[in-house]
Amino acid sequence: MSRIALAMNGVRESSVKGRLRWSLAGRLVARELDNASIVIRSGFAARERLLAAHPTTFFVPPRYDAHMMVVARLSEGDPTAITAAIHAAWTLQTSAE
Repeated sequence: MSRIALAMNGVRESSVKGRLRWSLAGRLVARELDNASIVIRSGFAARERLLAAHPTTFFVPPRYDAHMMVVARLSEGDPTAITAAIHAAWTLQTSAE
């Protein structure tokens, strides 16, 4: 994931409590949730589209229901869909500048 995230203009990598985090101007793009998944910033409508189109790749735990985030399963997920979601998260954060 580092290679994908760091290829986007302005994205910085850091580590919080031993987990990697990628941000743009201090705003979250994505971060490791655990060894098997990452949290990706997503608008609510985009999140619903991801969940509908890729139900085995993305999910939303109850604690993230009210947040603009989606979780991606890395091992069994669709790498193209995950990459697209990370790019969408970057675009979301660039529009917040």
